[in-house]
Amino acid sequence: MRPRPSPEELFGPAGTPRVAVVGAGFGGIATGVKLKRAGISTFTIYESSPGIGGTWWDNTYPGAEVDVPSSVYCFSFKPHRWARTHARQPELQKYLEETADECGLRPHLQLGVTVLSATWDDDRHVWAIRLDDGTIDSCHVLVSAVGFLNVPRYPDWPGLEDFDGPKFHTARWDHRLDLAGKVVAVVGTGSSAAQVVPAIQPIVKHLYVFQREPGWVLPKGERSLTDEEQARLARPWRGRRERARQRWLIEKNLWGGHLVRPGTRTNAAREATCRRYIDRVFADRPDLREAVTPTYPYPGKRPVLASTFYPALKQPNVTLVPHAVGRVARAGIVDAGGVERPVDVLVMATGFQTTNYLSRLRVVGRRGRALQEYWGEEPRAYLGITVPEFPNFFILYGPGTNGGELVIMLESQAEYAVRAVRRMIRRRVTAIEVKRRFEAAWNHWLDSKMAGTSWTMTRNYFQAPSGKVVTQWPYGNLPYRLLAKVLGTISETTRRRVV
Repeated sequence: MRPRPSPEELFGPAGTPRVAVVGAGFGGIATGVKLKRAGISTFTIYESSPGIGGTWWDNTYPGAEVDVPSSVYCFSFKPHRWARTHARQPELQKYLEETADECGLRPHLQLGVTVLSATWDDDRHVWAIRLDDGTIDSCHVLVSAVGFLNVPRYPDWPGLEDFDGPKFHTARWDHRLDLAGKVVAVVGTGSSAAQVVPAIQPIVKHLYVFQREPGWVLPKGERSLTDEEQARLARPWRGRRERARQRWLIEKNLWGGHLVRPGTRTNAAREATCRRYIDRVFADRPDLREAVTPTYPYPGKRPVLASTFYPALKQPNVTLVPHAVGRVARAGIVDAGGVERPVDVLVMATGFQTTNYLSRLRVVGRRGRALQEYWGEEPRAYLGITVPEFPNFFILYGPGTNGGELVIMLESQAEYAVRAVRRMIRRRVTAIEVKRRFEAAWNHWLDSKMAGTSWTMTRNYFQAPSGKVVTQWPYGNLPYRLLAKVLGTISETTRRRVV
């Protein structure tokens, strides 16, 4: 009987699989750190942008910041002394740069390099990766860390191309443009718009905010931390206690999925809080109070956390237009009611192609099918991470995992992938793939949990073209983290290439 081949025979002189990570945001950096800590140095992190940061490299619009407390929006292995209760883009991007440097990831980074496609070779058990410079690389394991908020959604309004003034998406902000004294239209009232509007309101001549449908808004209490507060939180035990406190506040609201189910006490309490906030801010503006009050159950769409957005709408140089855009004229915007308003600059806060997962990366599995072909209109994955027919392929922030606190979710998924790589080494196998019945059972169960949620009761970015909710995770991070730890091995089938 032939002895088992050694790791060196299977994976090369280092004895560890070669891993390609696509994306250098929080997910890609987490994966790199977890690999190094597992003793695996044979990895490369490809990033199409010229710098580290992912969404925090792309989204540099005025006021860009996180929606959750800074104390929990950081890696478990690298607490940080934040300057604000809710960190802004420059500090977040700097934090990721520091993490890459401190954890020795620079030699593994290839910045400004786009991975165009990856094709599985079932004879050699490797992924053939095609880069945008025309070169072909290969790896044993492929990790997608591109997220799902990375492809801007540009509207198809008639006349958009004919608009004479500057126009851009919030994720492609034109910093060369001085907005002082300009008449500006911001289209959209989601999270990005809620940060942009109060940031530019003081400097523009007039600001039109076009709202197709209002969102539920809550103040988040964002502010700068005093030097004393920063010093206090920098003490290790105080920092740990604050992170634990904030995580518990997030988790308890998500436990059981009651927050997103109309008719539950938790959901009713949150909606009542939102309504009280509307009544308090717009007590003297009944016109705005009516316009910003949603007609669908909480949360329906992604809730907006912002303390300065509602007050900005009341400023004399701001007009809320409670209508969708009908068309764009050469020098203005025409709303759905036919009213034209002249504007100098058009800002599109129109979100992202959220359900179009991995649209910029063509991944072809062992049966010759591309991932999008396998999915059709409804992206799905086991634990949001693995897909049948696509061996040694792991998705971070994939379908059905948008929920809870993001960084811990990404760490859980990076650890899942690294555990699989370690099993490849330990068991001397070269291909790990999720069993189809496990993927089907997981997604059937997850689909059943969408029934009765407010996500199914309104139009939102959680839904695929078919209308099915495909992005959301209805519970907190703790249940997901536990499931990711215990459900990996039992779901897998393994193979070893012939050496």
